[in-house]
Amino acid sequence: QGCVQKYIVKNYFYYYLFKFSAALGEEIFYITFLPFIYWNVDHSVSRRMIIIWSIVMYIGQVSKDILKWPRPLSPPVVKLEMRTNAEYGMPSTHAMAATAISFSFLIATMNQYKYPFELGLVAAFVFSTLVCLSRLYTGMHTVLDVIGGALISAVLLVLLYPVWDVIDHLLLTSPFCPLLSIVVPLVLCYNYPKLDYYSPTRGDTTTILGAGAGATVGFWLNNRYAAPAYTSENFSLGFPLITSKIVVVVLARFFVGIIIVLLTRQLMKSVVLGMLGYRYKFPISDLEARRRLEVEVPYKFITYSSVGFSATVVVPVLHELLGLM
Repeated sequence: QGCVQKYIVKNYFYYYLFKFSAALGEEIFYITFLPFIYWNVDHSVSRRMIIIWSIVMYIGQVSKDILKWPRPLSPPVVKLEMRTNAEYGMPSTHAMAATAISFSFLIATMNQYKYPFELGLVAAFVFSTLVCLSRLYTGMHTVLDVIGGALISAVLLVLLYPVWDVIDHLLLTSPFCPLLSIVVPLVLCYNYPKLDYYSPTRGDTTTILGAGAGATVGFWLNNRYAAPAYTSENFSLGFPLITSKIVVVVLARFFVGIIIVLLTRQLMKSVVLGMLGYRYKFPISDLEARRRLEVEVPYKFITYSSVGFSATVVVPVLHELLGLM
């Protein structure tokens, strides 16, 4: 795994720019940005982004553990992150996620909202480029890892775009959607490629698929049993005109929603870990026990599927009760 090098920051602008850019490809971004789009922009945009994000990230994570290309050696590279250092390098899932998120957002909104397409294209390119460059700056990937990740994501977008609407329609209307949304991701998580040592890729993949599964069940329930919310007939962000009232409502929705999401995550994490600890006879603080397949997969899947469900079902109900619709 190489050694940890000490370093001195000489250019704080680049240091904080790329540290921030790297965070745009991590959980803290997904757990805030994707729900924000759902609560404040458009349901259809959010659904498509979550579908693309789940598929792209699963393929990227599995590809890492199949290809087993090592990350850059340190030294000579100085690594600014250590959590994901145990993972393999090719492809860069940060690059894949950034490309998928930015360009799927562009594709999903360009025909629904009036804004200059060139501006949206530049924004998507800048966003994905910053995240890609951050992986080089932090020493976590080679140029080939980053280019490979971006290209894989681009190819997947091209392949999925023709069936985008079909997939979305099936997820909303098929009576088998809730069952398949839970069973298929669980099967994929339990049959994740095995490694000779522990890597956080399986846990991260379970987190992503769990969140996507919970959100998908929420989409199905909302379409089947609840009145459509956050549409132009009620209230939506609307890029051409942003008033002070809109800003206040957007911020209120976001803060109420994110508090519920974080509380859900913390509550479910404690409950599920406690139940699994009782079942398999280990203390919650035992990190090694939490890394075992029979613990890690149900713990992360149930926790984050609850987060996805809460964001798409519980939070909208709370918004309506608080008069934020």
